[in-house]
Amino acid sequence: MHGAGVVHRDLNPAPLLLALALALLGSGCTGGVEGTPGAVGVRDPYFPGLGNGGYDVTHYGLKLDVDPAAGRLRGTATITARATQHLSAFHLDLAGLDVDSATVEGEPAAVNRAGKELTIRPDASVDDRMRKGRTFTTVVRYSGSPQTVTDADGEEEGWLRTADGSVALGEPTGSMAWFPGNHHPSDKAAYDIEVTVPDPLKAVSNGQLVARRTEDGRTAYHWRTTEPMASYLATVAVGEFTTEQARTPDGIRLFTAVDPESAAASEDVLAQIPEVLAWSRARFGPYPFTSAGAIVERTGDSTYALETQNRPVFPGPPDTGLLVHELAHQWFGNSVTPKTWRDMWLNEGFATYAEWLWAADHDGVPVGESFDEAYEDDANWAFPPADPPAALDLSDPPVYGRGAMVVHQIRLAMDDDRAFFALVRGWTEKYRHANASTDDFTAYVEEETGQDLTELWDAWLYGGSRPAREG
Repeated sequence: MHGAGVVHRDLNPAPLLLALALALLGSGCTGGVEGTPGAVGVRDPYFPGLGNGGYDVTHYGLKLDVDPAAGRLRGTATITARATQHLSAFHLDLAGLDVDSATVEGEPAAVNRAGKELTIRPDASVDDRMRKGRTFTTVVRYSGSPQTVTDADGEEEGWLRTADGSVALGEPTGSMAWFPGNHHPSDKAAYDIEVTVPDPLKAVSNGQLVARRTEDGRTAYHWRTTEPMASYLATVAVGEFTTEQARTPDGIRLFTAVDPESAAASEDVLAQIPEVLAWSRARFGPYPFTSAGAIVERTGDSTYALETQNRPVFPGPPDTGLLVHELAHQWFGNSVTPKTWRDMWLNEGFATYAEWLWAADHDGVPVGESFDEAYEDDANWAFPPADPPAALDLSDPPVYGRGAMVVHQIRLAMDDDRAFFALVRGWTEKYRHANASTDDFTAYVEEETGQDLTELWDAWLYGGSRPAREG
């Protein structure tokens, strides 16, 4: 998620709201279509009520009308999904905003709410579309003042007000603050996001800008992401940005949006994006998307960087190390996305290791030296990277620094750099635009290397104490 030295937070699970939603689902779905209700939550180890069962979203069409001065938005979410069971009802995650209406397959649907859970009960006339394997479309119209969520450690996510507009940051659960959906990383989808804002403000999101139209002093910006994206990686940034467009030599479209106050200090680092992408491609495999870039806010508008898909958001002018980290996430986290939040070390360990590799290639700092520094840092040994104690710990140092040490231990065990980087490229290819777990990763490494690495996993990935530095 963030670069070295930047610590993030997380929301605590809400078992009371989950219980209320379960009770509501059990009592409120006795009529309507046949079938059974979709599950409340997907039983994530840290957020059991996050996400929803019974369907898989394939596309979000979001139309947002933003009033930054009033801090309000009106939205229409058109959600296309495939039923994975015969559904009598299903859930959407949404925090704070008011639901004005909902339809399923064009027919009005009943909506009940318990905290952050919406229960949608389709009309009986659309029963055939709710059967397993069928695709159905839900339209939710909503409005209100989107929330900024403050976590236990004081960090903020969701919809953040900035000096000249707003920015949406979603990891791990903040995306539900501005649109309804299946907000767990295991359900990735394509997106069309159209945002209307008053001039001279601009609206920047993920993917490619496919249309822009102005009417009566307001401009609608239509962004499209065709590659699958987890909802926590979706963003909308509204502000008086300076924007630039270009292409890399291999055809990747670049779009950068920079707050004018950060423009001068960001120029040299952002100019390195094509170089960083080419360097990363040689080590991690083909770039998994068709567009790239960055969004740079003014210092103080947010307190951390986030690897939002295609163009990371930076809380002020980034340095090169942070740029390398967030662009590495386009492979590790954005393309190869964790199955659950327990697998977050696969994102952060590889992104941190990318920083070490860059420092070795460009700054004369051997990877072993970066490893030694991480090894001596007591903060990296607070818990095993593959088993954080609680949601609050998901962005703590072991997930980053010790996660990178795990990657380096694999490299040492292979004792062949060419084979090691082939292993990494094979990993990003095998799980390109998919979800992967820690178990998937350890099985893949052992299969590809032909080695039994049980001792490595036990000591570095799951061990409770600092192992001896062998090799």
